[in-house]
Amino acid sequence: MTNPRTAYRENDVRGATAVRLVVLLYEQLVQDLSQALHAIEQNDIELRTKRINHAILVIGHLQSPLDFANGGKVAHDLDHFYNVLRQNLVHVQFHPSQAGLSQQITDLLAVREAWIEVERAEKSLVATVITTITATVPSGGSSPEPEPVRAHWKV
Repeated sequence: MTNPRTAYRENDVRGATAVRLVVLLYEQLVQDLSQALHAIEQNDIELRTKRINHAILVIGHLQSPLDFANGGKVAHDLDHFYNVLRQNLVHVQFHPSQAGLSQQITDLLAVREAWIEVERAEKSLVATVITTITATVPSGGSSPEPEPVRAHWKV
């Protein structure tokens, strides 16, 4: 039997834009760190380790496609953010701190919100382009047949 939550997430990923995938990865990070925070509260070293290790893996997925040639300052700032986040998580792994982990979650939520704004802007742009294209199509619903192109061959 398929887990409904897993099925929903898999469906959300299929056909998602690159920006949507970034938002989903941030949500996964927040979920991992929230579970690690709970594990610290319960003194569950195994779960804390597993969730923090997974979060570090997700950070790698966010960091690896950064395009420094075209991304400019934003790419470098994100790279720095991911490096600091990874270092802080490694520190929390060896020196469990609820406050430290809570701060990482807060930081992730702030950056995730910025990505959500990018996603909204992207959707708005796509909607504008679709509206513009739709407005240029004749009312018959399809474009007229183009004139056939005739090639004149000389033998």
